[in-house]
Amino acid sequence: MSHDTPPHMPAMPPPPPEPAAKKSRTNAIIISSAAAVIAAIVATGIVVTQSGDDDSEPTTAAGPSLYGMEGTAAAVAESSPETEMEPTYSDLDADDFTMELRTTSRQCFGSAGCNVTVEPELTYVGVFNGIDPDVVYEITYEIQGDESGPVIQTAELSNETRLNYRPSMISTASSGTKVSVEITDVATQGG
Repeated sequence: MSHDTPPHMPAMPPPPPEPAAKKSRTNAIIISSAAAVIAAIVATGIVVTQSGDDDSEPTTAAGPSLYGMEGTAAAVAESSPETEMEPTYSDLDADDFTMELRTTSRQCFGSAGCNVTVEPELTYVGVFNGIDPDVVYEITYEIQGDESGPVIQTAELSNETRLNYRPSMISTASSGTKVSVEITDVATQGG
């Protein structure tokens, strides 16, 4: 006769696993670390904003460094409204700009050459914030490649970025004639 015996059952149920306590401790560490990082970012942002709102020229006094916060209180104290100065702009010359020509139309007549319309594309290559927004700059340039000789034009730069000019129509000796431009002078009006 065969007799089946039931499996052995423990007298007490097993205790609940303890990883839940470790998980909540890990979450607390992560949350407190995130709060510390956020507080540091906010504090740094306030210092940078306060020292960045100063429109005056940078001083050589110790201020926030790339590697730490040395001199932060001194830098914030120096940015009072009484010490703000008007920005100063240096005189600009031809070396502060580069210019290229954009061809907007071309009509060629075989061996008789071409009629070409070009417009200047001006780029400022000088120091940052060097263009006075209250001044109109007259930029004189010379276009080479016209069969009658150089063509001299003037464009006006105003409001730092607005360039007013008249397109130039030139006649080249052939379709292979290279057209180039050179800035010859920069003068100012107003300001």
